Amino acid sequence: MIFKVLVIIMNIGIVGLGLIGGSIAKAIKYNTDNSVFGTDIVKSVVLKAKLLGAIDKELTSDMLSECDMLIVALYPQATVDYITQNASLIKKGSLVIDTCGIKGAICQKLFDTADANGFTFIGAHPMAGLHFSGFDYSQPNMFDNASMILVPPKNVDIALLEQLKNLFSKIGFTVIKTTTAQDHDKKIAYTSQLAHVVSNAYVKSPEAEVHSGFSAGSYQDLTRVAKLNPAMWTELFLCNKENLAAEIDGLIENLKKYSEAIKTSDEKTLYELLKEGSDRKEKIDGVKHK
Repeated sequence: MIFKVLVIIMNIGIVGLGLIGGSIAKAIKYNTDNSVFGTDIVKSVVLKAKLLGAIDKELTSDMLSECDMLIVALYPQATVDYITQNASLIKKGSLVIDTCGIKGAICQKLFDTADANGFTFIGAHPMAGLHFSGFDYSQPNMFDNASMILVPPKNVDIALLEQLKNLFSKIGFTVIKTTTAQDHDKKIAYTSQLAHVVSNAYVKSPEAEVHSGFSAGSYQDLTRVAKLNPAMWTELFLCNKENLAAEIDGLIENLKKYSEAIKTSDEKTLYELLKEGSDRKEKIDGVKHK
């Protein structure tokens, strides 16, 4: 007996062809047989995307009814505005996702919008990127071995969720997790947002301008994400301000302990602080690799 695997070919619309949207477009076109329609506020980007084969054609509002899936790769408020304003045009029964780095500020609003207009919204956060922005830096392999975080509504169709996971697996994601908007934002405040704040603040030392020849891997590791898109990260930080402020305050309290031990030459306390941090890192990595 011969078994045939059902392959679903979709029309996928992508709104916003920047670093993430452009990379998703390229990854889908290069790794699947789906058709990709794309749009961007900068028309030259749309033309370049079409020329490079990242999209099949430009996505217009009257084509939303043709899209089986719509991926909105815009800033948080722009994402909410776009989906809300175009909700009546989106194909009934289709799947709409976002790519924002926060979820609490957008998911419930768009769950409700989707329910009222006959489509499904699932929050999505691809854990990948660069410290550059724009379509010119987008890459078809951006998501290779990366994690994708999904925030589905409580009544999500499991078959639809599996279809989405299958697509993401095809374009490189090897870890796909589902969670709530609240859990996502609490974790991301620590793993991503705090790291950007610390890196950005770290390079403000006067020594940063004269470090040449005195730095190695530790400097590069800590400063990699100091260069960022201030407009985007300002919006992300303020959308998650309670969680992020708590992480910053906790870090400051820990740093004060190191500072006080160093100022007072308290060798025993400094040793214990350093050992505690080192042991914690080892424990975390050990659990992570199980």
